[in-house]
Amino acid sequence: MDRLTEMEAFATVVDQGGFTDAAKKMGISKSAVSKHVSSLEARLGARLLNRTTRRVSPTEIGLAYYDRARRVLNDAGEADALVTSMQSAPSGLLRISVATDFGVNHLSPVLGEFLAEFPDITVNMVLNNRYVELISEGFDMAVRIGELEDSTLRARKLTETCKRMIAAPSYFEKYGRPGRIDDLNEHKLLHYSNQSSGNVWKLTAPSGEKRQVRTAGWLTVNDGQSLLNACIAGLGIAYLPSYLYHDAMEAGLVQDAMPDLPLEMQGVYAVYPPGRFTQPKVRAFIDFLVHAFADKGPNKW
Repeated sequence: MDRLTEMEAFATVVDQGGFTDAAKKMGISKSAVSKHVSSLEARLGARLLNRTTRRVSPTEIGLAYYDRARRVLNDAGEADALVTSMQSAPSGLLRISVATDFGVNHLSPVLGEFLAEFPDITVNMVLNNRYVELISEGFDMAVRIGELEDSTLRARKLTETCKRMIAAPSYFEKYGRPGRIDDLNEHKLLHYSNQSSGNVWKLTAPSGEKRQVRTAGWLTVNDGQSLLNACIAGLGIAYLPSYLYHDAMEAGLVQDAMPDLPLEMQGVYAVYPPGRFTQPKVRAFIDFLVHAFADKGPNKW
């Protein structure tokens, strides 16, 4: 006989307190339930149930076996449900965490197209500039930029951006242009306050040497768009990703402060909880983003 069926028959007898109710629950005859349980006991070589004319109860061994059997049956049910859901159309609430700058400028504009393509999905996009714990805070996925922290989360690369030091032409006319990394100590710097490293810029010299610039900023803000606006106004030099400054640079509103420095490349990733299977709604959104950002890149924002 099927081992899982024997296990289900035994567990249902325990749950229902007898063979008659178990048979009704399973939709089979009472004799079939009894046959399944007897076969299980014979295979295990142990009596799992105490049978009296009034009631049926598990033995000590049966109670221990029931605990494990119920877990197996629950896992089997969840596996069946997972396969069904994986083949169904993407639907349900999708909670996304994304940095404010990227969300406002690049995720929000494409959401309409996604929702039109998947009308059974509803989106709750949370814009913030802190590192969220996906599972404990109830997020299905996040879009993160830069080096990923070691974690158990799965990640898929969507595109790339790069970081440059930029400032307005009016700033360079007033304060000059830095020739070396060390010259930055004499300039007006605009900092992003949400960096975990504080007011530190990690740069690569033309020689390939990795440098860190730690200086007090003339202005510190927790919003990249505000830093870009300050740059355009000529208030100082900011170190920003290309997805923020690209249009302003194309329009001549800002310029590269030190064009001889190698570009600092950063990946843009979709991260989501681990597991062998990805929820259809999450998979659908990530596939959509890969397509939406296919023509994007460090110099194509």
